[in-house]
Amino acid sequence: MSDWLRQSASDLGRGIAAGKIDPVALTETYLAAGAAHPFGPRIYVRMTPERALAEAESARQRAKAGLRRGLLDGVPISWKDLFDTAGIVTEAGSMLLEGRVPEADAAVLQRATQAGTVCLGKTHMSELAFAGLGVNPAYGGNTDPKPGTPPNLHDPALAPGGSSSGAAASVAFGLAAAGIGSDTGGSVRVPAAWNDLVGLKTTHGRLSLQGVVPLAESFDTIGPLCRTVEDCAQLLAVMEGGKPADLRGATLQGRRFLVLEPYSSDVREGPGAAFSAAVARLAKAGARIETGTVAGIEEAMALSPVLFATEGYGTWRDVIEAAPEKMYSRILERFRGGQAFNAPDYVAAWRRLHVLRALWARETAGFDAVLLPTVPNLPPDVHRLMQDPDFYVNENLITLRNTRVGNLMGLCGLTLPTGLPSCGLMMLGAAMGDERLLRLGAAAEAVLA
Repeated sequence: MSDWLRQSASDLGRGIAAGKIDPVALTETYLAAGAAHPFGPRIYVRMTPERALAEAESARQRAKAGLRRGLLDGVPISWKDLFDTAGIVTEAGSMLLEGRVPEADAAVLQRATQAGTVCLGKTHMSELAFAGLGVNPAYGGNTDPKPGTPPNLHDPALAPGGSSSGAAASVAFGLAAAGIGSDTGGSVRVPAAWNDLVGLKTTHGRLSLQGVVPLAESFDTIGPLCRTVEDCAQLLAVMEGGKPADLRGATLQGRRFLVLEPYSSDVREGPGAAFSAAVARLAKAGARIETGTVAGIEEAMALSPVLFATEGYGTWRDVIEAAPEKMYSRILERFRGGQAFNAPDYVAAWRRLHVLRALWARETAGFDAVLLPTVPNLPPDVHRLMQDPDFYVNENLITLRNTRVGNLMGLCGLTLPTGLPSCGLMMLGAAMGDERLLRLGAAAEAVLA
């Protein structure tokens, strides 16, 4: 049974379909692992054993009757603590929301439950999802006094990546078959990369945000953190209520990729070497690689403060200013940065961004995807982040630089492990081209594995 904790979600589903895995025994194995693991309280805000076992029993009965609802029927997954869960505290990593109990599940959780997946529990995250490092010293949840900073797979003293930090850790440490997170500026792809997972940022608007605690709804997206591209494809379909992308026959032969400068070369040594080696392997497999930049991308990046911080602060201002002492000072500063801009600034920035998105679409139309290192830096030391405010601010900005390209341009994005620890290769695809990107990812995964 311990082998189950390292299998992909799709392989577990196939085991259930073949009668080799009992959904209840599988769920019990994951619940026991989460309860016994020394990092369990730093990964899960709270587990939901009663709900999980009830859902697993239903999956068991469907399997016995030959009425399974899909490949992932009976497979246990974790949910970031900003997805509403009916009757279960959902606080989005912030003591500002202490004791908040939703009346209904988020729409994507409803669909996932209807598809038969099992909800193991809620995972830790950066406060209100507004940070890429994954450290959260101001929050411990109602059931655990420890700060809400999950461990990094390679060294618990290093940052896990955020804001979907616990989602990544739950999968990386074998405490969930897959995790569901959110991505506003990189919050799925950063922790996936730093913990050697596959992470999918879906196109904005692809999945319902109903019942999801917002950061900046104009950019918020939902995505899975998994062991394989296949799992990402399956979970996208589950949350959307559609059919998974057909990954059969995926190939890199003749596919055309743009390596984006300066975002691919202006990186630190480890991620840079990993990216170069990975791109070389893609080329050897038949991919056509070109290097260049896209007009307007630097201008778009310069709009980030007015777009993200202004919407975030506008969304949370009243709640924040009613009790600012409850927040981690670095996150509070980021939100209050939205005060520097007025309504005309915000409207003008969005109007300009629409123009720049159209320019991006024209200049990248001839490419199957754009490539760049998922994160320009390696996970920094958590203790230093806590002790040095300037280091925290600088590392957070660097961490989110490359992933933010996808959010600003309204793209879908996929990060894949390169084989070197905490170094991911990111593919950015056109808006609503999620299935096409997953096919490219499946082909690249086979080459990089």
